Amino acid sequence: MKKILLAAIPAILLTACSHTYYVVRHAEKASQETNMTSDVPLSVAGQQRAEALKQELRGKKIVHVFSTNTLRTMSTARPTAEYFRLSIQTYGPKPDSAFIATLKKLKKNTLVVGHSNTVDDIVNGLTGSNSVAGDLQDSEYNNLFIIKIKGKKLKYERKTYGN
Repeated sequence: MKKILLAAIPAILLTACSHTYYVVRHAEKASQETNMTSDVPLSVAGQQRAEALKQELRGKKIVHVFSTNTLRTMSTARPTAEYFRLSIQTYGPKPDSAFIATLKKLKKNTLVVGHSNTVDDIVNGLTGSNSVAGDLQDSEYNNLFIIKIKGKKLKYERKTYGN
């Protein structure tokens, strides 16, 4: 009986060390009108995509939500954050190595919402490789980048969500 319990301890510890990062670009933004700032809100389609993100992640036990401080990223993160009763933590417009190090220290399921020109930096920083070759296309809003860490093993996946 003791041997069985001792054998189970490493498996329990590995499971306890398992966490996942979910990285997305903000959802579709409204068209920038003449007297509008560059900090545009989500379009109706973007609002629907933000809800779809919440549906996609609702069984994932998210513990942290990060977003830049723009209307479109905060609005993309908000439904998921509210679902898990979390506040949205903001980070600077360019995710630097200090931000990546902060994420890596969390070791809890985390959602990070960024921009077309920062998602690659976040994903590549978390994976330690060139998983995303460059900036996302302007029309790309449906990518969900998933980085699973279990012990010392890393699994990367890119999938689409929403319509």
